[in-house]
Amino acid sequence: DNQRDFPVKAAGQLPSGFDIGKLYNSRFQPRGLQMALFGATDALRSVGIEWTTILSHIRPDQVGVYSSSGFGQMDSRGYGGMHQARMKGERVTTKALTMGINSMPTDFINAYVLANVGIASSSVAACATFLSNLRHAVSDLQAGKIRVAMVGNSEAPIGPELMDGFGTMGALATDENMARTYSETEIDHRRASRPFGVNCGFTIGEASQYFLLMDDELAVELGAPCLGAVTDVFIDADGIKKSITAPGPGNHITMAKAAAAAAAVAGEAALRNKSFVLAHGSSTPQNRVTESQIFDQVAAAFAINEWPVVAVKAYLGHTIAPASGDQLAAALGSCLLYT
Repeated sequence: DNQRDFPVKAAGQLPSGFDIGKLYNSRFQPRGLQMALFGATDALRSVGIEWTTILSHIRPDQVGVYSSSGFGQMDSRGYGGMHQARMKGERVTTKALTMGINSMPTDFINAYVLANVGIASSSVAACATFLSNLRHAVSDLQAGKIRVAMVGNSEAPIGPELMDGFGTMGALATDENMARTYSETEIDHRRASRPFGVNCGFTIGEASQYFLLMDDELAVELGAPCLGAVTDVFIDADGIKKSITAPGPGNHITMAKAAAAAAAVAGEAALRNKSFVLAHGSSTPQNRVTESQIFDQVAAAFAINEWPVVAVKAYLGHTIAPASGDQLAAALGSCLLYT
């Protein structure tokens, strides 16, 4: 036996006592896939229109599912169990291998929720995974390849291997660093993540975020209760740089394009006076500096003097693949309250 105390004590988990596996015949499915099925089902039942009604207005192949997990399923029923089995004197199973694949959330939703025979797409792009999937869905909707898209991600990264990896990287807030950085005698793990303040690392979280998109004509035809519209998604690369993890110009370009797109739809006055920023806000010392610089420069370019900034990771943790889905859900909720 080899035991040690893990220095990271905080994580953003689903509510205690909420066991998704007991809500259906989960068949030893990894936690991330259970969350994907629950999230997609919840999204589908929240549309306000029966799925059979939607299907009756389109062809069977005009549906697309755009989903994935960033790291795959890393618990004992997925890749985590497969990697640990031989070292623990246990048997490696084929279930752990196949269910650990990061495209499995898409496959599960296709087979068990939507009975989909249209497009199946899985993109992975670290913290931008949700946005990458959303971009493909919007592109296919605009091109007329599909008329309905289920977009989202499910991630359950709270486990020894991933936590150890992020901890070794120095990305997670430890009790020792929190006590030193925040000068507090009692550690409040609910306030471990502090985006844009004096901080020492993020809090990892788990989430399942799914959204149903339609083309304009179908939404009007069905009388769908629309919460918002996605006109475009921008993801720009950084070009040549010495370190992959170092910041680059891509995020500046992305943010400027997004601001310009918002101004094109709502007008420059609305952008200056009625918009707000839902930041990545990971709560690392480097993020608070680099992201702040992006906002400052884009605001100056669009003559925005006061720009409210919100970072939901302070409450939810960093959920990796669905992180931008967390932000979209918060944005839609904020706009509904505001209106």
